[in-house]
This record gives sequence, structure tokens and C-alpha cells, in this order.
Amino acid sequence: MTRTPGTTVKTTCPYCGVGCGVLATLEEGGAVTIKGDPDHPANFGRLCSKGSALGETVDLDGRLLVPEIDGSRASWDDALDLVAAKFAEAIAEHGPDSVAFYVSGQLLTEDYYVANKLMKGFIGSANIDTNSRLCMAASVAGHRRAFGSDTVPGTYEDLELADLVVLTGSNLAWCHPVLYQRIAAAKAARPEMRIVLIDPRRTMTADLADLHLPIAPDGDVSLFLGLLAHLADNGFVDEAYVAAHTSGIEQALDVARAQDLKDLAAQTGLSVTQLEQFYALWAGAEKVVTVYSQGVNQSRNGTDKVNAIINCHLATGRIGRPGMGPFSVTGQPNAMGGREVGGLANTLAAHMEIENPVHRDRVQRFWKSPVIAQKPGLKAVDLFQAMGDGRIKALWIMATNPVDSMPDAGAVEAALAACPFVVVSDIMAETDTIRHAHVKLPSLGWGEKDGTVTNSERRISRQRAFLAAPGEARADWWQMAEFGKRMGHSEAFDFAGPAAVMREYAAQTAFENNGTRDLDIGACADMDDQAYDDLQPFQWPRPARDMSISPDTRFFANGGFFTPDRLARFVAVAPPQTVPDRTGHRFTLNTGRIRDHWHTMTRTGKSARLSAHIAEPFAEIHPRDAKLLNIGTADLVRVESARGEVVVRALITDRQREGTIFVPMHWTDQWASSARVDRLVAPVVDPVSGQPALKNTTVGLSRFEASCYGFVVSRNKPAMLRADYWAMARTVAGWRAEFALAGAQADIRDLVCTLLGLDPATPLLSLADPRSGLTRYAAFDGVRLVGAFYLSDRPVSVSRNWAADQLEQDFANLSSRWQVIAGRPASDMPDKGAIVCACMNVGINDIVGAIRSGCSSVDTVATTTGAGTNCGSCKAEIRGILHEHQIIAAE
Repeated sequence: MTRTPGTTVKTTCPYCGVGCGVLATLEEGGAVTIKGDPDHPANFGRLCSKGSALGETVDLDGRLLVPEIDGSRASWDDALDLVAAKFAEAIAEHGPDSVAFYVSGQLLTEDYYVANKLMKGFIGSANIDTNSRLCMAASVAGHRRAFGSDTVPGTYEDLELADLVVLTGSNLAWCHPVLYQRIAAAKAARPEMRIVLIDPRRTMTADLADLHLPIAPDGDVSLFLGLLAHLADNGFVDEAYVAAHTSGIEQALDVARAQDLKDLAAQTGLSVTQLEQFYALWAGAEKVVTVYSQGVNQSRNGTDKVNAIINCHLATGRIGRPGMGPFSVTGQPNAMGGREVGGLANTLAAHMEIENPVHRDRVQRFWKSPVIAQKPGLKAVDLFQAMGDGRIKALWIMATNPVDSMPDAGAVEAALAACPFVVVSDIMAETDTIRHAHVKLPSLGWGEKDGTVTNSERRISRQRAFLAAPGEARADWWQMAEFGKRMGHSEAFDFAGPAAVMREYAAQTAFENNGTRDLDIGACADMDDQAYDDLQPFQWPRPARDMSISPDTRFFANGGFFTPDRLARFVAVAPPQTVPDRTGHRFTLNTGRIRDHWHTMTRTGKSARLSAHIAEPFAEIHPRDAKLLNIGTADLVRVESARGEVVVRALITDRQREGTIFVPMHWTDQWASSARVDRLVAPVVDPVSGQPALKNTTVGLSRFEASCYGFVVSRNKPAMLRADYWAMARTVAGWRAEFALAGAQADIRDLVCTLLGLDPATPLLSLADPRSGLTRYAAFDGVRLVGAFYLSDRPVSVSRNWAADQLEQDFANLSSRWQVIAGRPASDMPDKGAIVCACMNVGINDIVGAIRSGCSSVDTVATTTGAGTNCGSCKAEIRGILHEHQIIAAE
């Protein structure tokens, strides 16, 4: 659906699980203006840096616009006919479990629903899993063990109403910035509110915390076991709630009491004093919310961590009431929607259980399907291993990039390369995954597709199209439906549009429900297309029955769990057994996100301002570890495991726990020479949930010996084939790139021309100083800078954002060109320095200048520069700059 220019459309952000409302306005000429929706109850107008930059990511550069078969353009009919024939052939020869779908939290609920229905009800296999397995499967498993259903009990409002918010395994300031700002605003209004951060790293989230617990990797179970014992031994158990609504507390307490404080200190890496301080805070606060995310879930004992947290809330009855409860925040915009429709290999649609024959029968009768999957399918890690050993003959990947995001990513890539038939639906023509596809199918992207998503608080919101479908791109649900028709199931997949899919899904949630299942949106089953288009954000449940009474948006304050006896289950979890390391490596690798990039950068990599804060992959290293290994500031380092290695920039910081390093997961072969960090991660999974342990890998660390280092800015994308290390990023007018060479270069001028894509005869402005090891070149076309090249025997000292800005400047004044060679502006020229606030394009030099002019607080810096006035995720960094320069001023 194309909207008239000037029309503002209410839609939903496609990034994290907060599910922020967005106002998108298509301007004359095709530009898109983005604002936060002040009426959306998830964000009330706030947006993070990524959401604010959405308008910069909707261009067609690099888009996959037509179907392809073996690299050649094809019609949709030919492509889908081939896909259907290959899947049918594999099923006929090897059975339904020889084929699989690997889907994504980037899909809309309608896409997910059609894919799940097709695989489980019409192909007859449960081999459909999702990249959400990598981020929240442990939460699903923990919920199901404790509650009998995958129910998130609370709401975002609880984070604001709590007396104590515990953030564990969650860098909320960078990964869910809008929730962080809601908590920050609540704490500003109620200074007595307390925040505890539990994280091996002192992340930017610690800026808000009253207490930071730098826990040892995978120490969470022990920490919460100790809390449970403390609550029971000091009279904080809600005996009435436990007796009326739960079972199994005695067994859970037996395990919890098996460790004393000394044991817990050893297992958690915390002091006894820190443990006692945390336990006293938790026990003494009436309203407690424990927020957890990937740091809890992405573990070999992630489900046990979840249940250890839930046990404490059940024991005190602090669940389902305002300001109380365990709260899982999801990583993707529709991870929750995928859970709801059965997008995981071990679940059925509408929160029914694949192990339950009554549920299987109910789902099959509702779909009128010829078969129903009889057992759980292959979870993500198992699925790709099955492909590697030949059990999977045909795989369809939708809207995800497993060659970069899966553990043991090198083996995943080898498995894809060996698979007889691979289909990839994506918006981008080049990714590390799609290069292995036999058939490429162009999908609609954000702004082009219509449907719904569900956020972390169970709130269903619409994503609405405001851009025309580019080329021959089609919705994912449509691709699945057309495939289903070709597999002989025309009637079951005859959907007129996404509204028809939603009506069927809503009806399924209500089918033979009558309050026996948590998920019921039966009130949406009779929506016409206009009502669907007008649908306002709402939290489920929304049953058709008794609609005169609004259902409570929280669960379990008065019990009513979804186990057979309606009682919650305490789960007796034990501290994980120590796994001996036989590699000889001594560092623990933690992976995760940074503030301004998303997943594998297929979208955020298009935005120059989102790359301005951090433009290069890095490893956070504690100063003592760096000193022992002779690693200096901005050196390159090699991180290695038995499965491979990456080379990234060293970021030396005492925010990192000694003996551990952090490397972000975003960089791919499209953006860097060797930064696919998940190649290093072993395919170790939590035995209950199947979620991989992406936060705890034993690795080695060493300095990368480079003979010289370089930096370039260029109008054209640099050609980095001759560099031993490189990483590139977009700028407003071109590209910037870091590189390093391991050996000597005989002809530097030739290297310059190669990197910048110049004719060897191009005149170059140059400066070489053998004594300092500096070599610099610049090329101009008329009055415009084509590119600049800086080479040094040590990490290059250049004002990088300033140099990138020169691609936009006029150089009619020939003498001004020497400023480019110098790599920094004259004293009377502005230089923002490294960007701190991506939303408002404010650099560190702007902030330092404001401090020197008299600003003495984050608020006054914000008033003067604008930094921190949008999403606020840079405020912790601003406070650090303030602190540093106030110390300098005092000396």
C-alpha cells in the first residue's frame, strides 16, 4: 500500500522487543520522516537512536528485488514451482523430517502463522525453528516449567511502579533504551526507588544503578539460590500465597540451602558483603521486578537461571501485582509473536503443547489438516547440525542470517554450502547467508509490509505499509501461502491478505479455550479489513466472551496458573557443574549488542549516523589483562578458539571484568575482514530449552602484529582485498575504513589507488615523513575530495569524523586541501570529535566545550548541545566525560 506524500502513518519499530510506536511520514521526493508516537503505550513518543534513524534505512541500495534461481533472474512462478518440487521430492524420498524452515523474529505474526501452519499441519514435521531460539527460548522453557504456559505475567508499567528493579543479564541502556528511560524517569520522580545491575561488565546501564554486582559468568543460579534461602530463613516467604497457589517449595529450598554464603561467594565471584547487601535490598522492598534478558537466557543453564528467578517471586507472592514480578524482555520486535503462533520447533500454535495429544488433535481439527507433527522438531543448533550430516535435504531460511548469528558459525556455513537445496527469503541481495542460496526470494521490508507484532509485555501492535513494494518483492506470508498451494493445499492457504491470516489465528486462540489457556484474542476473529487496518495497540488476552469486562493485563496475582492442577511449580535448580577447560585458553568471551547497531547490520549499516558512535568491531579488555599481553590502546587483537579466530580493535576499559572480554555480534563479512565472532562459539546448548550459550566461551587473546595501520575516507566503497585487516562503515557522503597490513608494502601509491578505486594516473596530494612513519595522500575531482589515505606504523591518529565530513566540503581554495592531509582541522575550524550522541550528532569535543563553558551536569550539557535529549542512551557516557574533565579541572 502506497501512502500519499505528507500522510503520517502509525506503525511499530522493527528493532527490539520494546515495540515502540512510530509516526512515519512519506515526504515529497521519497524521504521518510520518523517520530515517536506519543499515544503508543510502549514508548509514549520516545525512540532510541536506531528507531530515530529508520528513515535513513529504507532506500533500495543493495536490495534483492527479483527472484533468482542459481544467480539468474526468474519469475515468481518458476521460483516457487522449483521450491515446491524440491521440497516435495525430499519429502517423498526421505520423509517430512528431511525438510525444514528457519524463520525469524523479524517476521510479522501473520508470516509466522502461515509458515508454522504449513510445516506442522500440512508437511507434518515440526522442523520449523526461529532465530528467537537464540535470544529467549530459555524464558519460554522457564515459564512453561513454572507456570504451565509461556506467560509473561507483568507489564512495562511495573518497571515504573517497583520499589526495586533488578536488571540481570540486561544492558537495558543500550539494548532496550526506551525501557531504560522509562525506569530513569520513574527513579527521578521517586528517588527512593532502587536499581540493581547484575552483569560481569560495568555497562552503561550501571549509570542508573544503586548497586552493581559484577557477577562471574553463569553465576546467576547460585545468586538466586542464595536469595531464595535468605528469604525463607528470614521470614519473607508469603506462606498463604505459597500454600494456596504453588507446589514444590520444599524441594527447591533443600537445594538452595545446600550452599552457605562462602560457597555462594565462590560460585558468583562476589563478596559476602555484596551478597548480603543484595539480599537485604530484595527482601526489604515490597514491590520488586526482576528484568532479565540475553545474559540470563544465552547460557548452558539458562532455563535454570529463569526458574531460580521465578522461584524467588513465587516464594514471596511478588508476581502479577503492580510493580512486582519476573520480567523477560525480548530481543526482537516479534519474538513474542513467534512464540504465540508456535514458531518454535517444540511448541504448537496458540500456546498449545506439541507433546500433548489432546492439543495436537485440537490444532489438527481446527486447521482441517491432513497430518499434524507428532513430536518436537529440530531446534536451531540441532537443525544445522542435521543439515551438516545430511539429514536435512531442503531448507528455507526467512529474514535471518545464521551464518553470522549461530554458534559455530563456520560449521553452519559449511552445512549450508553442502545442503542439496537452500531457499532464502530476504530484503538484501548480499548477506553471508544468501550467498549459499539456490533460490533467492525478495521479501518486503519495514515500511512496505502489513501485519502485527507482539512486544515483551504481550502488546499487539500494527506494522503498517507506507511505501510501495519495490521491484517484485512480496510479503513472507504470501510466499508461504503460494508455496502451500503448490504443495496441494490451495483451500487451506487461500488468504486474501494479512487481515485474513489474523482472523484465522485469532479464532484459533479461542478455539475450545474457555479460559483453559492464557492466550486468547478471540475478539479479533471477526474483524473486517478496515477494523484490522485501524487496530490499536492492545495487550492480550482479549477474549470474545464477557467483553463488557476488560481482562486484567497481569497474570497470577491470585494464582490461576496453567498447570493441570492450576498450581505454580517451584523448580529445584542446582548450581551448574564446572566444565573443565582443556584448550589452554584463559579468557571468557561474552558476545552481545552495541547501542546503535542491530543484529547483522543489514539495516543499521545503511545509516551513517548509526556508525558514527562505533564504526569498527572491538574487544573490551581489562587494563591488567592488556598490560600482561602487551596490548596497547587501539592495537588490533586476535581472539581465537578451537573453531576459528577474529581480529578486532582493542578497547581497554576497567568496565570489563578481569579475565573476560566482550566482542559485539554485529559485524559480518560485508563490513569487516574477520569479525564474525560467533564462529568462535561452541554449539553448547541449554539441555531444557535448546538455547545456545553465546555468553561464555573460552578463548585465547593476543596482539595482532601489524607492520602498519591505515585509515581511509572515500566517495566510493573502498576495495580492501589487499588489507590483512579491514572494517568499513558508511558516512554521509561515502565511506570510511580502518585497515592494517601485516607485511611491508613496496608501492604505497599503488595501494592507495587500489583502496580508493582510482586510476593509477590520478594526481595525488601527498605527504611522507619517514622519521615519524607517516604517509598521507588525498585525491580531488575538481573542488571535491574523492578520498584521503592515512598510513602509519602505529594506530593512525586522525580526527575520523572530521575527515569523513570533508567528503562534503568545497576545496576550491587549494591551500585548504592541506588540512585533509594533516588529518585534523585548523584551530578555527569545528571538529566534533568522536560521536557520543548519534540521535543529535553531538561529538565529544562539543561536550567538552560545553563543560569548559560552565556546564556541570548532564542536564546542562543536554540544554547546551542537545546531547541526550532524544533517547537518552548516551547519558551515561556524557556523565563519564563530565566526571573525567571535572577531575582534570581540579588537578
